[in-house]
Amino acid sequence: MKSASALSPNKRLDEFVAKFEPTNAKLIHECRAEIRKLLPTAVELVYDNYNFFVIGYSTTERASDCILSIAAAANGVGLSFYYGASLPDPHHLLLGNGKQNRFIRLPSVETLRSSGVLALINAAVAQAESPLPLQGGGHIVIKSISAKQRPRHPTSKAAAAHASPSSKRSPARE
Repeated sequence: MKSASALSPNKRLDEFVAKFEPTNAKLIHECRAEIRKLLPTAVELVYDNYNFFVIGYSTTERASDCILSIAAAANGVGLSFYYGASLPDPHHLLLGNGKQNRFIRLPSVETLRSSGVLALINAAVAQAESPLPLQGGGHIVIKSISAKQRPRHPTSKAAAAHASPSSKRSPARE
């Protein structure tokens, strides 16, 4: 059996996603496939951190060139826009109130396919400081793996909070 470091970046990414409950794992895979279709030349920057599993879509291998990312935790999946505060949002889809980042919750891949979200993605790509390459294929870079992580499956307390309509927690802000 290969050690984790000997596995390909794609296999390692699959191992990270496998930590999630099947519903969230499937959604992560579906959202990743959808974003790869939209941004085929983007570099995927992967972080398996304490709070979140994140796949950033960047014009280079530098995190500061990230355009958007999939952020997943036990309580769900979100789409985070690195410079979302400056995006036009006529439909008021973006959540958050920080100086820079904004996000959208993704209860299904259909949300990602909606015209409003696609317009936000296109606007984010257009405002990127470094443009995406015009040709070639993107690749995966495993940027960090935290030894200690929050559970990727909801606990009974987290599941109750996620089911509650008054819950304000989100994958991109926890």
